[in-house]
Amino acid sequence: MIGELSIDGVFLPSLLVIAVASFVLSLVVRRMFRRLRVYRFVWHAGLFDVACFVLITWVISLITIGLEPYGA
Repeated sequence: MIGELSIDGVFLPSLLVIAVASFVLSLVVRRMFRRLRVYRFVWHAGLFDVACFVLITWVISLITIGLEPYGA
């Protein structure tokens, strides 16, 4: 998905929508990692969280790159 999304006449960049979705998903992943005690094996939790956010953003953008806007 390249370009922007029109939400009720307001144009939003698609990267912003992807970043917000990946942030919400990374919060869920972080909570799951804390519950499973994965952070015991991680050297720097902040860097690990940023890397997970970047990877989730990349995967979501790969999934949505083939989607076309409605009516195009």
